[in-house]
Amino acid sequence: MDFGTLSSTQKDELMTQVRQQMIIANTQELLGKMTEKCFKKCVNKPGSDGLDNSEQKCIAMCMDRYMDSYNLISKTYTRRLTREAQR
Repeated sequence: MDFGTLSSTQKDELMTQVRQQMIIANTQELLGKMTEKCFKKCVNKPGSDGLDNSEQKCIAMCMDRYMDSYNLISKTYTRRLTREAQR
Protein backbone atom coordinates (compact mmCIF):
# COMPACT_ATOMS: atom_id res chain seq x y z
CA MET A 1 0.00 0.00 0.00
CA ASP A 2 1.33 3.42 -0.94
CA PHE A 3 0.50 5.76 1.92
CA GLY A 4 1.32 8.75 -0.23
CA THR A 5 -1.81 8.16 -2.30
CA LEU A 6 -4.15 8.26 0.71
CA SER A 7 -6.31 11.30 1.26
CA SER A 8 -6.04 13.27 4.48
CA THR A 9 -9.27 11.69 5.73
CA GLN A 10 -8.01 8.19 4.93
CA LYS A 11 -4.74 8.90 6.75
CA ASP A 12 -6.67 10.15 9.79
CA GLU A 13 -8.86 7.03 9.76
CA LEU A 14 -5.80 4.80 9.47
CA MET A 15 -4.12 6.57 12.38
CA THR A 16 -7.29 6.19 14.47
CA GLN A 17 -7.35 2.46 13.72
CA VAL A 18 -3.66 2.11 14.61
CA ARG A 19 -4.22 3.95 17.92
CA GLN A 20 -7.17 1.72 18.73
CA GLN A 21 -5.13 -1.41 18.02
CA MET A 22 -2.33 -0.10 20.23
CA ILE A 23 -4.78 0.55 23.06
CA ILE A 24 -6.14 -2.98 22.74
CA ALA A 25 -2.64 -4.47 22.71
CA ASN A 26 -1.57 -2.42 25.73
CA THR A 27 -4.70 -3.40 27.64
CA GLN A 28 -4.15 -7.08 26.87
CA GLU A 29 -0.54 -6.81 28.02
CA LEU A 30 -1.57 -5.01 31.22
CA LEU A 31 -4.20 -7.62 32.05
CA GLY A 32 -1.79 -10.47 31.30
CA LYS A 33 0.95 -9.05 33.52
CA MET A 34 -1.47 -8.19 36.30
CA THR A 35 -3.02 -11.66 36.23
CA GLU A 36 0.37 -13.38 36.23
CA LYS A 37 1.82 -11.29 39.07
CA CYS A 38 -1.28 -11.48 41.28
CA PHE A 39 -1.71 -15.21 40.68
CA LYS A 40 1.92 -15.87 41.64
CA LYS A 41 1.55 -13.70 44.73
CA CYS A 42 -1.80 -15.01 45.94
CA VAL A 43 -2.26 -18.63 44.86
CA ASN A 44 -0.02 -21.11 46.64
CA LYS A 45 -1.46 -24.40 45.43
CA PRO A 46 -3.69 -24.23 42.37
CA GLY A 47 -6.26 -26.96 42.39
CA SER A 48 -9.51 -28.07 40.87
CA ASP A 49 -11.53 -26.78 43.85
CA GLY A 50 -11.13 -23.16 42.75
CA LEU A 51 -9.83 -20.31 44.85
CA ASP A 52 -10.53 -20.09 48.55
CA ASN A 53 -11.74 -16.86 50.18
CA SER A 54 -8.30 -15.63 51.19
CA GLU A 55 -6.93 -16.20 47.69
CA GLN A 56 -9.88 -14.37 46.14
CA LYS A 57 -9.43 -11.40 48.49
CA CYS A 58 -5.69 -11.35 47.87
CA ILE A 59 -6.17 -11.34 44.10
CA ALA A 60 -8.81 -8.59 44.30
CA MET A 61 -6.58 -6.40 46.46
CA CYS A 62 -3.52 -7.12 44.32
CA MET A 63 -5.36 -6.17 41.15
CA ASP A 64 -6.69 -2.99 42.77
CA ARG A 65 -3.17 -1.97 43.84
CA TYR A 66 -1.76 -2.87 40.43
CA MET A 67 -4.37 -0.72 38.67
CA ASP A 68 -3.85 2.18 41.11
CA SER A 69 -0.12 2.04 40.45
CA TYR A 70 -0.60 1.78 36.71
CA ASN A 71 -2.98 4.76 36.70
CA LEU A 72 -0.60 6.87 38.78
CA ILE A 73 2.30 6.07 36.47
CA SER A 74 0.19 6.77 33.37
CA LYS A 75 -0.99 10.14 34.68
CA THR A 76 2.54 11.15 35.66
CA TYR A 77 3.89 10.10 32.27
CA THR A 78 1.12 11.97 30.44
CA ARG A 79 1.77 15.14 32.45
CA ARG A 80 5.48 14.90 31.68
CA LEU A 81 4.82 14.48 27.96
CA THR A 82 2.44 17.43 28.01
CA ARG A 83 4.98 19.64 29.79
CA GLU A 84 7.73 18.68 27.36
CA ALA A 85 5.47 19.30 24.35
CA GLN A 86 4.71 22.82 25.62
CA ARG A 87 8.40 23.78 25.79
